[in-house]
Amino acid sequence: MPRKTSKKGSGAALPSIPKELIDGFVSGPMSAEAINAASMAFKKALIERALGAEMSHHL
Repeated sequence: MPRKTSKKGSGAALPSIPKELIDGFVSGPMSAEAINAASMAFKKALIERALGAEMSHHL
């Protein structure tokens, strides 16, 4: 069954990511496992930063 695609988007536009940040994660050709690992590491760091900011805001 074909997927329905929405042209409305998810609300907010995606932020641009600086080339220097990507260069920090990518040092050459990457396998699917390396892409997944880099993505998970970035998500973890982003969530920890957001939770840290939230905790300092409440305190």
